[in-house]
Amino acid sequence: MSERRPLLAMQQVTQAYSLPRTALFSPPGSFTVLDSIDFDVCAGEAVGLVGESGAGKTTLTRILTGMERPQSGHVLFDGTDIWSADQAQRASFRRAVQMVLQNPRSSLDPRMRVGTALLEPMRSLRIEGDHVKRLHEVLDQVGLDRSALERFPHEFSGGQLQRIAIARALMPNPRVLVADEPVSALDVSIQAQVLNLLKDLVRDLNLGLVFIAHDLSVVAYTTSRVSVIASGRIVEVGQPVELFTRPTAPQTKNLVDAVLTVESGLSGTAL
Repeated sequence: MSERRPLLAMQQVTQAYSLPRTALFSPPGSFTVLDSIDFDVCAGEAVGLVGESGAGKTTLTRILTGMERPQSGHVLFDGTDIWSADQAQRASFRRAVQMVLQNPRSSLDPRMRVGTALLEPMRSLRIEGDHVKRLHEVLDQVGLDRSALERFPHEFSGGQLQRIAIARALMPNPRVLVADEPVSALDVSIQAQVLNLLKDLVRDLNLGLVFIAHDLSVVAYTTSRVSVIASGRIVEVGQPVELFTRPTAPQTKNLVDAVLTVESGLSGTAL
């Protein structure tokens, strides 16, 4: 764990959903998706979250970004619980925590020029200032030419579109990026470029990065600390190389054993 104060943190967060009644007069059941979760990220730090499908990653992400309120526990941004914060603090949180989604092609309006799409967060969050200057700053940060502003999404490659999606997340000048499988839809040759971009942004802008992925090699390359989630609980936390080469939790061992590598072929026992 980092000795610095976390910028964004979940403390003992539990989330459960109601199930349909099985009989007319029977009480509705419930299904616990997250069970006493602790998770945090500091400024200038990239942390990973890995787990099998259905482990609770999506629900954790929704709660971490304020899209869903937990049944119990706290979500703290800069030391303040976002669900007991005042309106101004909530607005600050919405600007400060931004998401980068898996498929940029589906998250961009094909009828909208890139420049207009990048301005959407500024309008929806009611951020004032010189928007054109901010556009140019962000394009420089993600390595895109200013001519991109006049083009439509279909005119870009997958890697360029993901850079545009990252640029849109950067427009409100956030302090935390939550990247949900940001390179899984890209060719392997392009993945490294996007991962290097994210690492540079963490370093240069002192961003906190939450990186969610299935690919353990990608997580190991991008992050300095990883949490493994299984059945709604964090079962192991540690540095990626240590965690993936000498796992202690059975669930982590299962994830590592499922990785197919050149060295181990179909046995999948090495990363």
